[in-house]
Amino acid sequence: MVEFQCRCGQVRGSVTSVTPWTVNRVICYCDDCQAFAHHLSRAYLLNAQGGSDIVQFPPASLTIQQGQNEVAGLRLTPKGLIRWHTTCCNSPIGNTVGPAIPFVGVLAAAFDAGGQRRDEMFGKAAGAINGQYAIGGAPPGSKGMNVGLLMGTIAKILSWRLFGRSWPNPFFDRATGKPLRPVATLTDEQRQDLRRFCGPNPEVAPRA
Repeated sequence: MVEFQCRCGQVRGSVTSVTPWTVNRVICYCDDCQAFAHHLSRAYLLNAQGGSDIVQFPPASLTIQQGQNEVAGLRLTPKGLIRWHTTCCNSPIGNTVGPAIPFVGVLAAAFDAGGQRRDEMFGKAAGAINGQYAIGGAPPGSKGMNVGLLMGTIAKILSWRLFGRSWPNPFFDRATGKPLRPVATLTDEQRQDLRRFCGPNPEVAPRA
């Protein structure tokens, strides 16, 4: 079991059954992940090229033990990922598609451990994706389809569903499938305003 918390400590949780073989870790450079970090004024969580270091778990592994009422969701588009964050200090908590797909992607920085310790817990990133949006140019191997990474992710999600790891889900009600906490959606204007901070060539210096 590993613990995580928001920046101010009001929201705390844990993830169980964590090994490099039971989770998936990937660096995502997409402009949506960058835009979300800038929306929260948490751009320091991105790497130098705008990448998000994400660890993916089955929902049943993740428990929010404190501060559930401080959690809210955000969609950048009406059908986009629900990106959960705290309202107390605007810390990102996890990304989900929906209850039908047993998947939660949590920023590795949410875990109270240094880089070497994270590598021991989760293994090193299996790859990188969406490098065409990376600031200053795509890192090697981050553009195009990474078949190995894709197949590995699909295999883990299917196994999580097969072995009953979809529930309990800290973000969705099992009976209705609806989010347990409020979910907002950015307007087109808000989303486009955030694009100015995102790669590959930001128009405006990234927010701190």
